[in-house]
Amino acid sequence: MIYKHLKIKSIATILFMWMTLTLSAAVSADAGKELFKNNCAACHSKDMRSAATGPALGGSQARWADDVALYKWIRNSQAMIQSGHPRSVELWNQYKPTVMTAFPKLTDDEIGSLLAYVNGVYDGTYGPKKDVAAGAGAAVKTEEKSQLPLYLIIAAVLAVLALLLTKIISNLNQIAAAKDGEYVEAKTISQILTSKGVVTFLIFAAIILGAYTTVNKATELGRQEGYAPDQPIKFSHATHAGVNKIDCQYCHDSARRSKHSSIPGTNTCMNCHAAIKNGSAYGTAEITKIYASIGYDPATNKYIENYESKTEDEIKAIYTKWIGDEYKRVKEKADLDSEGERIVSTQWADIKKSLTNDRKKQIQGPIEWVKIHNLPDHVYFNHAQHVTVGKLECQTCHGKVEGMEVLKQMSPLSMGWCINCHRQTEVKFKDNAYYANYTRYHEELASGKRDKVTVADIGGLECAKCHY
Repeated sequence: MIYKHLKIKSIATILFMWMTLTLSAAVSADAGKELFKNNCAACHSKDMRSAATGPALGGSQARWADDVALYKWIRNSQAMIQSGHPRSVELWNQYKPTVMTAFPKLTDDEIGSLLAYVNGVYDGTYGPKKDVAAGAGAAVKTEEKSQLPLYLIIAAVLAVLALLLTKIISNLNQIAAAKDGEYVEAKTISQILTSKGVVTFLIFAAIILGAYTTVNKATELGRQEGYAPDQPIKFSHATHAGVNKIDCQYCHDSARRSKHSSIPGTNTCMNCHAAIKNGSAYGTAEITKIYASIGYDPATNKYIENYESKTEDEIKAIYTKWIGDEYKRVKEKADLDSEGERIVSTQWADIKKSLTNDRKKQIQGPIEWVKIHNLPDHVYFNHAQHVTVGKLECQTCHGKVEGMEVLKQMSPLSMGWCINCHRQTEVKFKDNAYYANYTRYHEELASGKRDKVTVADIGGLECAKCHY
């Protein structure tokens, strides 16, 4: 019996001590990161990239300006509110009735390292950094290295240690039984690995890992920041929205009047490209893809009759001649040389590849653009509400598209990112008939009792506003 107790206590004690030592070695020396995880992460994020109860903490020092007041706020926010401190009262009005937890025991050094971490400039020493600007005051952002490989090594070491300890305990039990005149066969490694306890643990671990992975992947749905897929046509937003100053809503005209901001139809492209036939950024072939998709002959400036019934060879003859003529005109050559023939052949192959519809196996058909921004089905978002009523610029969510050669997803589109925007964005009440029925807010603005109204004030944080 004594060895049975030894078995339980030894494994528990030794594994606990080993885990403590190894995990302690694995934890980063970054005190600010640990403080953030232990005290703040439950309600806050460093930026707007995750769901959070409170505001994103990145840049909080800049918003407060006064470090002394900020430190007091972190230690006891309610005391600051009751004292009438302007910034404290403003935050309370924005986030009430949620009360921030008080942290009276945090030292100045600990608060300083925490703030430095959330601002992305922690360098291993305590205290807020005053000279971390790059160029014209831009914050230096350090990349965090993944600790996954280290944790996997630790898990493997612990597994081997547990296996060895189990084998040792089995041998000790055999010795104890022999002293009592009994014979107990020592377990082999294979018997240990296939024992009921090990199998039960592995099944339990698999369930936990599967559940964690499922939830984690579900919350990341649509959150593909930086996603910039290749499109069937090399379309440059930098050329259209940047150089030529074409308004976003000229092409994406449904954004101002419907839930969706639709990809423009080819007829919208033809409003310009019936006249503009040579691409400045990617050449003639890319624009020719538009013509081939709808059967427009740029050489005659007419739509091709019975285009749907033409064979691929007939279509190829029309557009390779057009590309060849343009090549000759640009190069000022009487005939195509071998290089020109190669270019025309390559461009036609690219056009055919981009415009072939898998369902019809023909060149004609709609251009199949690749969707970049995607929200989960249970999330409701209305472009008209934000563009027409809220008067938001497209760049607010989509970034500076006028500078993008290849369009990419700039914002995380997470719930926390949306919620923080609703909390911070001021509603444009002035000369906006949509908000005429918010009488109380209009009166408070006129009397000076209130200096602004946020989206959160008018119900922008209610679950039913965004979820069905």
